[in-house]
Order: sequence, then C-alpha cells, then structure tokens
Amino acid sequence: MQEPKHQIRALHTESTVTVYQAYAPGLGLPAARDGRFPAAWKRDRMTWIKPSFLWMMYRCGWGTKQDQETVLAVEITREGFEWALRHACLSHYERGVHADLAAWKRELRRAPARVQWDPERDLHLRPLPHRSLQLGLSGEAARSYADEWTVSITDVTPLAHQVHGLVREGALDAAARLLPEERPYPAAEELLVHLGGTGQVPA
Repeated sequence: MQEPKHQIRALHTESTVTVYQAYAPGLGLPAARDGRFPAAWKRDRMTWIKPSFLWMMYRCGWGTKQDQETVLAVEITREGFEWALRHACLSHYERGVHADLAAWKRELRRAPARVQWDPERDLHLRPLPHRSLQLGLSGEAARSYADEWTVSITDVTPLAHQVHGLVREGALDAAARLLPEERPYPAAEELLVHLGGTGQVPA
C-alpha cells in the first residue's frame, strides 16, 4: 500500500510524541544528562524538530556533521505538539491551501510555528516519494517546547552510529530492526488541512 504523500509518522504514546534534533556535544550532552534544555539553549531562535529518525540521520550525517555530533530524541507532550501544528503555517506558499500569496505572507508573519514537508529517507538516506514533517518553532512555541512540553531527552547518538555501521556492512534487515517504530500519528484532519497534510482518525 502506497504511503500518503503528506502524513505525520512518529514514535508516539497516548500522551507523548518523540522528535529528533542534533547539537554540538557542549549543548546536547547536558540536555540529555539533565532531561531538559540548558540555559544556553537559545529560546529566542527558531528550532526545527523532526519526528523522522532517518530524516534526522540525513540532516546530521549519522551524527558526524560539525555541531551535530550529539543526536537527541526529545519526547514531548502530544498536547504541545498539536498546539504547534494548530498554530503553524506552511513555510512556502501553496495554491489551494492559501487564499493567495498575500494571505500566506500575513499568516507566516504571525505564526509561531511553520511546517515543511521534505522527502522521507530510506536506510541509505535516499529520498522516498512520500514526505516527512519538519516543524519549526519560534517565539512562544520555542519557549514552550524547551520549558513546558519536553518530557524527556535521550542521547541516541550510539543508536545512530550502530544503525549506520550495519548499513555500511549491508545488513539492512538488522539495521531496520533497530529503527524507532514510527507509525501514522493520529492527528485529526483539522490539525493538518491548513498544512496540506493528511489527517488520521485520532486514537
């Protein structure tokens, strides 16, 4: 069965959803140790969170790119995640989703969150036909993410390196078994229709 082109897939529980980010060790390691973002984490800047483990691997080069050597799995509340979706705007104008270009620009200026749908990746980090959600948080959304929504922060750099090693050995089945279980996220249609996404019947 073909995957819907724009659908959120994530590791989630009844109350949380896991997203991924990568940082330099000086920031990532204290965050994982303390289970919260340190004061040095800039709450006045936009931060991008990614529910797709493999898209994060594509972005950070399996944790080898400079200042992205520490890969974090950040478990946040579904309430916060859905607030961000509800208040998000697409990062680009899309005919049929926005009334016109001016309406999109107005929405983008006031939205505390924005969404990009980028090609999902396979184990070789090649693009797939369906898309992966990237959620950008700024202002109120970024501060809430760091100080209210975050439930736990785990350093998954060893997992990234282990999966990468198996991929390089050609052991794709073994690598796939280690991946987080990312299932369609039960977001109601109203959470995604303004983002060009496909909703699910909430669990």
